[in-house]
Amino acid sequence: MSKKLPPLNPLKVFDAVVRTQNLTKAAQELHISQSAVSKQLNVLQTYLGMELFRRERHGISLTHSGQRYAEAIAPAFDTLAKATSDLMRSGSDNTLRIQTYTTFAAKWLIPRLSDFHARYPDLTVKIINSVEYVDFDRDNVDLAIQIGNGAWAGQDSDFLFEDVIEPVCSPEFLKQYAPDARYPQSLLRVRLLVSHFRPHDWSTWARLCRYDDEIESTERMRFSSSILTWQAAADSLGIAIGQTTLLVDDIKRNKLLTPFNLPVKTGTSYYLVRPQLQRHSRKVELFRNWIQAQLAALQAPSR
Repeated sequence: MSKKLPPLNPLKVFDAVVRTQNLTKAAQELHISQSAVSKQLNVLQTYLGMELFRRERHGISLTHSGQRYAEAIAPAFDTLAKATSDLMRSGSDNTLRIQTYTTFAAKWLIPRLSDFHARYPDLTVKIINSVEYVDFDRDNVDLAIQIGNGAWAGQDSDFLFEDVIEPVCSPEFLKQYAPDARYPQSLLRVRLLVSHFRPHDWSTWARLCRYDDEIESTERMRFSSSILTWQAAADSLGIAIGQTTLLVDDIKRNKLLTPFNLPVKTGTSYYLVRPQLQRHSRKVELFRNWIQAQLAALQAPSR
């Protein structure tokens, strides 16, 4: 026999109004408008066929029926909250699942994870690689690091850094094809290395830096990922477009260099993305604080 349940979203709104005793406070808690709260309450009252609230001069109050209903459903919400909390604290709670791009994971995150593990040895990080935007209803992950404008429906995001691109090559490639480093233009006529997932970076950079003519007829060598593209540049197969922040370690080690010193902002940025309207766990907050501290240290001027 099927269970006859009331509409659950209006029921959640009803519970919030009962707890806060205020439409405005309930709206703020639920991150919706006050008019939306009123609409949901009307939906529930229509479904039940009775009034749950009385509108008064200074707000609203529960009717006798509303009071009885509130007392009856409160334990059910407590049970749901406890079941959810217990599940989140169960065996897998110490595993932090992060969805991000292979390139970001390999070039930036993984080289720094030893510091995170040293600070929080009780947590295990699992990295899931994907080029798709995260869907927390579909994907079994706690956080995602993705590129965009920071505005994704149903999700909160923390800005990490801007997407900045510029050409990179090996010191040997520069020495061979532009022996006078003051005139690196000749590098653009040898071979351009192109990543499958970022096919327009060269045209974007060349247009903004006025090198369109230099690359118009240059040979292209294409790779299935940015990691392979940058490895080919390090092995002197040509010159690639690099993402400056992701290549900071390779540049510091002189594995790659930036012969033009003309960084360009693409207009998008990297964000740490998490579910909206969800009380975040300890592991999520620890990672958020850690990654922001890592980036702050990276951007701080050296003394």
